[in-house]
Amino acid sequence: MSAIAEVMSTVALRRDPRCSELPTCPVCADSMVAAEASAYVSDHVISYLWTCDNCGYGFVTKHAVKHRMVCN
Repeated sequence: MSAIAEVMSTVALRRDPRCSELPTCPVCADSMVAAEASAYVSDHVISYLWTCDNCGYGFVTKHAVKHRMVCN
């Protein structure tokens, strides 16, 4: 049985946008690493619930999702 595998480059052509979009707490300026929860608001929008581990402040962010074209 033969198999076909797709090999993707490990060299990033541009920096991952999530690296620069990670929030900091607006109350104590602590860095936020991971959202506590996430949910699809619509087909193109995801909301994230953030809670600061340092001071407990919580807030929500929303991000638009871009669809990728898949070529066969």
